[in-house]
Amino acid sequence: MENRTACIASGSGNETVWLLEHPPLYSSGTSTQAGEIPDDAPFPVFSTGRGGRVTYHGPGQRVAYLMLDLNRRRRDVRLFVSAIEQWIIAALAEFDVHGFPAAGRTGVWVRTGNGENKIAAIGIRLRRWISFHGVALNVRPNLRHFDPIVPCGIRNHGVTSLSELSVQAEMPDVDTALRRQFERFLGEAAWNGTELPPKLG
Repeated sequence: MENRTACIASGSGNETVWLLEHPPLYSSGTSTQAGEIPDDAPFPVFSTGRGGRVTYHGPGQRVAYLMLDLNRRRRDVRLFVSAIEQWIIAALAEFDVHGFPAAGRTGVWVRTGNGENKIAAIGIRLRRWISFHGVALNVRPNLRHFDPIVPCGIRNHGVTSLSELSVQAEMPDVDTALRRQFERFLGEAAWNGTELPPKLG
């Protein structure tokens, strides 16, 4: 991501989106506070330069890293985050899942029998108005792996997944929905290294 964003900033590389799954790990953002990760965490902890706090990444979770040039869109961080939320919400709607943003809580949320639970976390960073890091959408991860931490620093709310919501979606189905909805909210970009010109406008 560091190399790619530097290339985008210099004009020597195109925007891109990477879709991937991580092995089990905890990712710590710049706002992580003491006590949100236990000393005996069962998985490795990686400090990152993204915004936000601590979260879990692992198999069954679709991570989308967004390396996009806001100089060619609009230099507005809140608008950008809102566009990311709306992108995820539109993709979830393809599976008849109603996602929504919650005031004061980043990410995308759904209502379940035990309240409002997060289904997608968002953590980005901007450098010279080029974005990196991105989104983690829970498709069918082991949700117990969130238990040792305070996900995104938000207490009194849980996490959920498409699988827990009884949505029988496989990762390729989710990827198709994400790609289909992307341009509506964020414009064109390359996916997993397939070079495409960014959409201006």
